[in-house]
Amino acid sequence: MAFMVSKVLIVAVMVTCMVQVSRAINAKGCTPLDSWTFDKVIPRFAAAMVKFDVAYPYGKKHEEFVKLSAAGRGSPELLVAEVGVKDYGDMENVDLAERFGVDKEQFPHVLLFVKGKEQPIIFQGEFKAEELKKFIRKNSVVYIGLEGCLETFDRLVDRFMATKSSPDRRVLLREAEDEWDKLRSPSDHKIAETYVKLMRKVLEKGDDFVITEKTRVEGLMAGKKITKEKKDEMLGKLNVLKSFIHEEL
Repeated sequence: MAFMVSKVLIVAVMVTCMVQVSRAINAKGCTPLDSWTFDKVIPRFAAAMVKFDVAYPYGKKHEEFVKLSAAGRGSPELLVAEVGVKDYGDMENVDLAERFGVDKEQFPHVLLFVKGKEQPIIFQGEFKAEELKKFIRKNSVVYIGLEGCLETFDRLVDRFMATKSSPDRRVLLREAEDEWDKLRSPSDHKIAETYVKLMRKVLEKGDDFVITEKTRVEGLMAGKKITKEKKDEMLGKLNVLKSFIHEEL
């Protein structure tokens, strides 16, 4: 009888812990990690973006990290997580912060853990969701696209811009046109059209066209008379343009 009661209690504790973790994920927007779970969870993913922060984070930077977490849910190889550090009371996760050389003055401090690499990579760019995405793409094999981008076409563009051979580029353009024809979603079809048109322009005018067009679109977006709908459309095109510029990825 005592054994049965103990077993029930253990199950109840496990369920309670699972509920608490679930609530924490829903509240914070990303997976919470601590000293006990960190080394058990991180190795399971090809890449893990981890934010070290105060125990109950808030503000614009935290909101941008939550956006990253939402965008990364479609990638099973990516973990977007958070370590809440308390330097008072029970000193929760202070050992983790010390282990990776993170000081509270640096909060929020983001590290990218890539499978196969011994040391994490420190994120030092502008704390925006799109910049965090580009950082992941640049430093790992995990795909996480910018808003308004498509993985198939991003990967074709990577190959397209990596070669300077016009015949090879024409082959890749043809692949992009074929992929464009396969799409049934009107929104994806329109995005694919942007990729194909830009690839054609690069073939016609050279790589410098991308920089010129990016500058032009940014100038239009800065205009005061532009509508929100048009601005959103241009933001999508701007993100597609960034896929053509390797140094920004």
